[in-house]
Formats: sequence, structure tokens, C-alpha cells
Amino acid sequence: MFTIPSLVCCANASDNTVMNSSRTFIGIDGCRAGWFCVVLDGDGWSYCVAADADTIGKLAVEADCVLIDIPIGLIDAGTAGRSCDREARRLLGRGRAASVFSAPARRTLAATGYPDALERNRQATGRGLSKQAWNIVPKIREIDELLRDHQLLRGVLREAHPELCFLALNNQRAMHYNKKKWEGQQERLQVLQRYFPHCRALFEQACGEYQRCRVARDDILDAMVCAVTARYGYGRYRTVPASPARDGQGLPMEIVYP
Repeated sequence: MFTIPSLVCCANASDNTVMNSSRTFIGIDGCRAGWFCVVLDGDGWSYCVAADADTIGKLAVEADCVLIDIPIGLIDAGTAGRSCDREARRLLGRGRAASVFSAPARRTLAATGYPDALERNRQATGRGLSKQAWNIVPKIREIDELLRDHQLLRGVLREAHPELCFLALNNQRAMHYNKKKWEGQQERLQVLQRYFPHCRALFEQACGEYQRCRVARDDILDAMVCAVTARYGYGRYRTVPASPARDGQGLPMEIVYP
């Protein structure tokens, strides 16, 4: 059983408008420093950087729901890929569909380098692997091992995609601007503010605390929208596909959105 550290988060503020229960909801996005985590609970909001998946497990075991922007549930073989990725692209439309890249096949997690990953993925799926997907293979492996080793976290720690969350929270309208640009960041903060009035305070505080080379601005936004989705969608989450299949390890191949 995990034990929660006594001091996990590095910023906290009361937000009684948003938090009206003792439940705990967490949104997580990968960053160069590890994993950026936003926590919404009965005490307000907080954030931290988790160094590894074990720390995420210690957070998740005390939470009601944790949504993380990382592929969970991987195909063993087949040319079609994950249906959740295809459906998410369809919902996002031409403007933001490219933000959903194809998750690697399970055997690709054992690759020792990018050329090896390309070959492994081709053998399993008939296609290569984007450099973007390869760059997060270590993080996919981390979360995959966590969920395979600790089945009590299944159903609590679930996959989300920030752009799909923003679309759902914005009355089914996808974001117009790139999230790495100032305009895109302001656009996303405007959406978040409808549900989380203190989003700008969290964003500005975290931006002041972490260098961009450790935690990018869009990492903060992505973790925030995952936390907001976990909080406001609780009890009525939707998934793509509506009836997700499970992979060879019993993990659901789904993407959660509000």
C-alpha cells in the first residue's frame, strides 16, 4: 500500500467557490522536470512536480480521480491503432486533430533507441513512430508499469487529452490558437476560468516558480484542464470510445472527457 508524503504540494490557496466537497481530484501532465500535478480538493488548490510514477501513485491512492495526459492501454499488434485516438481526432476536427498522436504498440516500450522503436512499431502495426511519441515513451512506460503493478489504481488513474477536455468545456468548440503561444494560453485560461476562478492565480504562481526548461507554460494549462475535468465531470465522465476495449494487460484503451 502506498503512503502519502506529509508535504507534497508547493502552493495552496482556498477556493470555496470551486471546492464544495472533501473529494480530491488531480490533473497531471508530463514535463521535463517529471510530472506537473494540479490538485483540487476541499482545502482549495495546490500544485507540485512529481519526480516519478511512484510519487504519482502516492498521490493517486488518496484521490477520487486522477486524469493524466499520457497513453494508457496499448495495442499489441494491428494496423488500425487505438480507436480512442481515432475518435478523439474526429471530435477535435482538422484544427486540433494533429494534437492526438498515435500511441506506440506495447512492444515499443522495450526499445533502446529511436531506430529500434521504429522497427518494433513497424513489426507490430505496419507503420513507424513519430518522434513526438518516441520522446514520451519513457513516461508511457512509467505509468504502464505503475498500473500493471498496482491494480488498486486502475479506475482512479485514467487517460485524458487536454484538447478534448477544452473542446468539451468550451461547448464543443475546439481551441483556435496554439497552446504554446500567448494567444492560445489566454484562450485556454478564459475557458478554465468559467469553472475554476483561481486558474490565473495558479498559472501565474507556477510560471513564477518554475523555469520554462523544467515546466513549460502549456504543461501547467494541460494539468489544470485535466484537474478541472476530473472535478466537474466526476460521476458523469464520457469516454472515447463509449465502450472501450482493454489491452493485453487489462488496461482500458480510452480517453476521458467531461
